[in-house]
Amino acid sequence: PYLETLHEELNLPIIYVSHSVDELARLADQLILLENGQVTGSGAIADMLTRTDLPLAHGDDASSLIHAKVAGHDNPFQLSYIDFAGGRFTVAKTDLPIDHAVRLKIAARDVSLTTAHQSGTSILNIFPATVEKITAEGASQVLVRLCAQSTPLLSRITRKSAQLLDLKKGKMVFAQVKTVALWNSNQSL
Repeated sequence: PYLETLHEELNLPIIYVSHSVDELARLADQLILLENGQVTGSGAIADMLTRTDLPLAHGDDASSLIHAKVAGHDNPFQLSYIDFAGGRFTVAKTDLPIDHAVRLKIAARDVSLTTAHQSGTSILNIFPATVEKITAEGASQVLVRLCAQSTPLLSRITRKSAQLLDLKKGKMVFAQVKTVALWNSNQSL
């Protein structure tokens, strides 16, 4: 929290070294990825986490980072609405003010895909997206890199599901997000 406060209040550049993706997602704006002392990639954190040519996008911890703003609150249901370029998330209520900047971390395993917008579902976070790339993840799964407007998003599904959905580059789908981790600049929510 101390580093987050320094970064936000002083707008001070900080060089921070970490092996923790959670720390990077909370603190970093830009990321330089090193392997054996060599730069293997650099760029905005949201893009770096979803680049399928880098190791950060693979494995159990693969996730997307979305920059967003608090749009409103639904007090009777104890929910908050968070807007990003690709739509609106519904999350557990936060006391953050309207227009407050937040980051959403979404695990690839928590994103399912469908070819039609679903109704009659408990999942409230459904967004149109375009398939950008499909990468094999072991023998039974694939990693799908999506674009929801200008926002990259990862989904890990089975190879069978990808085949049944006839997924290919450029196909329009709907991403269904079940779980979202929301961070503001000073605390984890």
